Amino acid sequence: MAARPTPVLLVHGLRTSRTMWRAQLESLERAGRPAVAIDLPGHGERIAETFIWDGAIAAVRDAVDALGGRAVVVGLSLGGYVAIAHAARHPEQVVGLVAAACSTRPRPVVVRAWGALADGFFARLPDRGAAVNQALVDRVLPPQGALDVAAGGFAYDVVGQAMRAVRAADPIADLARVEVPVWLVNGRYDHFRGDERRFLAACRDGHLVVVPGATHLVSLVRPVRFTRVLLEALADLDDRGPGGGADRSDVPRREGPGAHPADDPGLVGHHDHVVAEPLEGGRGDAARVAAPEVEPVPVEDGTEPLHDLAHPT
Repeated sequence: MAARPTPVLLVHGLRTSRTMWRAQLESLERAGRPAVAIDLPGHGERIAETFIWDGAIAAVRDAVDALGGRAVVVGLSLGGYVAIAHAARHPEQVVGLVAAACSTRPRPVVVRAWGALADGFFARLPDRGAAVNQALVDRVLPPQGALDVAAGGFAYDVVGQAMRAVRAADPIADLARVEVPVWLVNGRYDHFRGDERRFLAACRDGHLVVVPGATHLVSLVRPVRFTRVLLEALADLDDRGPGGGADRSDVPRREGPGAHPADDPGLVGHHDHVVAEPLEGGRGDAARVAAPEVEPVPVEDGTEPLHDLAHPT
């Protein structure tokens, strides 16, 4: 009897909701992988709740419990910071961690400035910043991504709360405590990449992927490429066995069509122009994290049709 695939839990970014993960949820379903996206406190269907750091971590903990007690946790931006903290605080629940768009330390001066801007300016606008938010969404996201992120509504009043809460975050120290594999996934033009080398060096088993052409909201800007990175990470964890955490760097990576679990249902083809191949680094020694250790996802021509991740055979 085949083992049940490890479930995936997806954690959204600031002001958005679980609906931002539509593309990934659909692809994971077609891959036969159980997956759930949640709303953090103060967002989506939980918009009436106050966002506090412990409450956000508890939301991830409770969601993993509902999935059977262990999962691969994927977080983006604010959700990435929460996912890192959850993995450090509840290691028994995490098989692997994908932390996207969250590779910079929450510096107090920056966090306070954003909190003050949210509480002192945007909160006083008649629309609480909705027009500015919509202009940014229209500018930085493709049409489908804009629809996905808007489907669950925007949490305009949570920014100040989140900025106060995130002062408790210490992602580099938390990553040093995480024993399972960690994938750091950043857009090439993400302003949250500033400390990615330090983040990678802190990981015991770390992988860094840089997606070309992508900005901060990498899963929405480049959904196909991000999903391929996620599928590769899940396949890597499957290779490691039920524990997921043992370092299998001595085992040659499987290559070629049909050799990878994602290839078998026709989800991802191993072709240079489509496949994201994370290049590993990060064994606790920052001096060893050199530029050649990071390889970007190869650039693709044309649009990114999600249907090429679909329809298992």
